[in-house]
Amino acid sequence: MNTSASPHPSHTTTGQGGETHQSADDAGIPTMTTQQGVPVSDDQNTLRNGAGGPALMEDFHFREKIFHFDHERIPERVVHARGYGAHGYFELTDSLADVCHADIFKNVGEKTPAFVRFSTVAGGRGSSDVVRDVRGFAVKLYTKQGNWDIVGNNIPVFFIQDAIKFPDFVHAAKEEPDRGFPQAQTAHDNFWDFVSLSPEATHMVCWAMSDRAIPRSFRFMEGFGVHTFRLIDAKGRSTYVKFHWKPRQGLQSVVWNEALKINGADPDFHRRDLWNAIHAGDYPEWELGVQLFDDEFADSFDFDILDPTKLIPEELVPVRRVGRLVLNRVVDNFFAETEQVAFCTQNIVPGIDFTNDPLLQGRNFSYLDTQTKRLGGPNFTHIPINAPKCPFHNFQQDGHMAMHNPKGRANYEPNSWPQPQGGPRENPVSGYRSFPQEQSGEKVRQRSASFGDHYSQARQFYISQTPVEQTHMKDAFVFELSKVETPAIRVRMLTHLRNVDEALAHGVAEGLGISPLPPAARPFLPVRTDLPASDALSILKNGPDSFHGRKLGVVVTEGTDADLLTAVLEAAHNVGAETELVGPRIGNICNDRGKVLPVMQKINGGPSVLYDAVVLLPSAQGSRLLLGEATMRDFIADAFAHAKFIGYGADAEPLLDAAGVTSAARDDGVIRLGGGGDATAFVKACAALRFWPREQHVHAV
Repeated sequence: MNTSASPHPSHTTTGQGGETHQSADDAGIPTMTTQQGVPVSDDQNTLRNGAGGPALMEDFHFREKIFHFDHERIPERVVHARGYGAHGYFELTDSLADVCHADIFKNVGEKTPAFVRFSTVAGGRGSSDVVRDVRGFAVKLYTKQGNWDIVGNNIPVFFIQDAIKFPDFVHAAKEEPDRGFPQAQTAHDNFWDFVSLSPEATHMVCWAMSDRAIPRSFRFMEGFGVHTFRLIDAKGRSTYVKFHWKPRQGLQSVVWNEALKINGADPDFHRRDLWNAIHAGDYPEWELGVQLFDDEFADSFDFDILDPTKLIPEELVPVRRVGRLVLNRVVDNFFAETEQVAFCTQNIVPGIDFTNDPLLQGRNFSYLDTQTKRLGGPNFTHIPINAPKCPFHNFQQDGHMAMHNPKGRANYEPNSWPQPQGGPRENPVSGYRSFPQEQSGEKVRQRSASFGDHYSQARQFYISQTPVEQTHMKDAFVFELSKVETPAIRVRMLTHLRNVDEALAHGVAEGLGISPLPPAARPFLPVRTDLPASDALSILKNGPDSFHGRKLGVVVTEGTDADLLTAVLEAAHNVGAETELVGPRIGNICNDRGKVLPVMQKINGGPSVLYDAVVLLPSAQGSRLLLGEATMRDFIADAFAHAKFIGYGADAEPLLDAAGVTSAARDDGVIRLGGGGDATAFVKACAALRFWPREQHVHAV
């Protein structure tokens, strides 16, 4: 076991914003340099105009570092490599013309074409869907004024505050370079070494260890723009905005033990779910919400609105729902569309503007560079999925795979040629204008001190969770840190968790066998313990109100009760749920009236982890046959352990007993079905998705 790392490495200081700095010395620690050999004085902060000001293009260290990082892999994306996309539209339902002159926000009822790509972050293209990871939620809106990309995640904050740290964070999260594993997971030394030395990551780590990082479906997760942007009205006035995508079918995640088994049973679980939903006409839908606020709120808010590791609680600034995003068409070709789509945070339209968020400033540089490298050159906008659907004209020409070159003599401006030979001209009336924010300050590598509170919102997130969710978080920390080989890194992480919640830190320490607890890390700014819980931060407090869009697995055999099966299928259909028959074999099985049943899954190929709830309807003879099937016992035992609702007919009693779900173990989530009324009541109960009280007795997460 490697024990070389120390809990608090020497030559470590804290910067103006609470960030960690590690310095070289004359005793063997080399000085970091650029690729040209120039010594680096600060590798934590981008050069900017004042501590809270915009990034400066002359920062050669940042540009070289992010440029090299962007070009590390070809052709697969460095991050977000495993993705899945679909077409749809955005429909405005509430005009924002009072605060924004963007055309997309003017006319209620107008539909704008859209393409959305969901993704994991850390894994490669061949990794599994249901890994513990942040999910990308990128939306390309083909507006009448050009393409607008909202390049977000399913989590509203991020691990780092300055884009200069992005290569370090991703390197740490990816597989370790000397061994090439683990793939698509952060349960290893490098990741936890980095985040335990970066207190700013504490808030995001809590989200990543929550059930947010193992969503049940793309359809049942939120999306966030992460950064603070500006909306500009027709008179040039600015309003700050944060973007939210709220799923119409409510939030839902899986539990960890279930996620592991889903990845074995169906590594394409999320892809298949989206594909099936669209083909079934159950189109995924989200509401676009905006949090709008002004400078007065920004100045009075407890945290810096430009800090990407912070959020604004919805209780303080309510989310105004202004539109809906509907996905109604799958791609024609995965490579041409999903793989070649290029999102850039810099792609905005008149009426939208940036702020001085240091992570956003760096992303605006990085994404264009990344797409240029990955897609072979500057003409990636000529690929149909990336091309605007509105008219576009410019003098850009040639390069790899150029499809659109200027026609005629003029390929420059100003020119004196008459129209149409003269080509396009700038338009001071309708053209894009940036908000004229005043800037002053020294040219420094420095982080704003207002970014220095790294624990208060992490604590707020934790206390906002239900006890069930808090237990899942604790278990996730234990699992991840148990895979860390270096004890000092585990201990160091506990010093941060003590600033989040003492009970959480104690639970993780107990799970890791660490006693006594190490002292809490010294916070750069005092931890706020007065921040109230926010219900909007909990998944279980924002679940669905029905079983709509979910999937019910029904076990059948030869001789299954036709009336009871019909009642179950009709009850599920009536609430918009999908059903799938699981049996001893696939193909045709006859019920007790001789009607053929189309069984789609064999019991050993359709485990209960693929369903949101299950019903057991074997005949007496079928039940006896299934008693010898080990996978049948697993089917029931897993459903029970994962707190799912289980419906069963009388002939399934022996199967329940064999799986350990005896009459003494059964609870109100294991429901006997005797007729049509029972089936309706069962499906109604399934709206809760899980019978969470069971976890107190069966702890499989």
